[in-house]
Amino acid sequence: MSFTDHWTGYLALAVFLAAYVLVIVEENIDLRKSKPVMVAAGVIWILTAIAYASQHQTHAVAELLRHNLLEYAELLLFLLSAMTFVNTMVERNIFTALQSSLVSFGLSLRAVFWLTGTLAFFISPVADNLTTALVMGAVVMAMGAGNRRFISAACINVVVAANAGGAFSPFGDITTLMVWQKGVVQFGDFFALFIPSLINWLVPAVLISIAIPHEKPSAKTARVQVKHGGIVVVMLFLLTIAGTVLMHHVLEIPPFLGMMTGLGVLKSYGYFLRRKELATWTETSALDGENGVSRRELFKPAVKPFDVFISMKRVEWDTLMFFYGIMLCVGGLGALGYLATLSDFFYKDLGATTANILVGILSAVIDNIPVMFAVLSMNPDMSVGQWLLVTLTAGVGGSLLSIGSAAGVALMGQARGIYTFSSHLKWIWAIALGYAASIAVHLIMNSALFSR
Repeated sequence: MSFTDHWTGYLALAVFLAAYVLVIVEENIDLRKSKPVMVAAGVIWILTAIAYASQHQTHAVAELLRHNLLEYAELLLFLLSAMTFVNTMVERNIFTALQSSLVSFGLSLRAVFWLTGTLAFFISPVADNLTTALVMGAVVMAMGAGNRRFISAACINVVVAANAGGAFSPFGDITTLMVWQKGVVQFGDFFALFIPSLINWLVPAVLISIAIPHEKPSAKTARVQVKHGGIVVVMLFLLTIAGTVLMHHVLEIPPFLGMMTGLGVLKSYGYFLRRKELATWTETSALDGENGVSRRELFKPAVKPFDVFISMKRVEWDTLMFFYGIMLCVGGLGALGYLATLSDFFYKDLGATTANILVGILSAVIDNIPVMFAVLSMNPDMSVGQWLLVTLTAGVGGSLLSIGSAAGVALMGQARGIYTFSSHLKWIWAIALGYAASIAVHLIMNSALFSR
């Protein structure tokens, strides 16, 4: 059903645009990005229910809403597990130890810039781009501590590299996974996007690297040691990713189940780790205050035995709630008919190539998941080359804006106040050049696929 010409549709679209404006100016008004979109999500679905009630179809709204909620729930559980693993590795000094090792190697900030970008590009096809960005972002934050200019540029590089790396793998990004599951592109065909994806990252990386100084980060006097069990946590994380990919590929089990199972293993290992540390940990004597009250009773100790629930508490909940709001907002607009109308206009009036290029640009503003879902639902008659083109653009188009991808949104939370919407926007011209170059390379290199 379409309500794009109904007053509820107009009002819902206005509410969404108003909420997105507040997200864009987050750093200027100091309003967390999750708040406006969560309110907008509720308002949009209320308007959707009113619209459907006018046609005596209220039951359809409930079904659509539950479908959207299921999609979000799977994403939430996946990210909750990934972020908990990352926070646990931070607590076990994995990244600070990596930092001290890199400093001892005498790497310059520019070398760190290229190293983190390269790792992000080649890890994201195996892991998801969000987890990859969080891991590499932690390394950037550790290596560039105190250098806001470097952190901002390196975070942009990580976001572009992670998104580009995930575009040529069937399980590197949610959008590629959707295309693969739909069956419009076979497993092996995705790797035809390797060179275009590489170009998408290298072009802006070369341009941004010019602004990175050759200076070396300040070396610390002492090497940082990984806490007991840290290496085991890393191995559990890698095994969780591998198991998740394998189960999804062989048994078609949704990825969140593999990640949550891995989180359960981490929590079980944390039980034994905590018992071991409790056996050797003693309260350090605290100065007694007035009336014999210990400061330990008033303040939490800075160092205490491992607790996995502290790692879960430190998850970026603002980011997770932002995903809730944005997915339900776009889902509500889709229920009102806006996504179908937009896709219909693209493929019937503009043509497949132009439409697929614009899909990438659109995914920088609206989440690429519902955009790709709309394209797949419409199922336009396209060649393999065109399906690969829309897979590429939807995957890397989100790099144009910091809010255009899960990796960008997550890093804005991790490097709050340093990597921001405006700092990313300063380099949009370089990212756009990479976007255009990757499309041109795909059209030339994979021209034979456009006839299949």
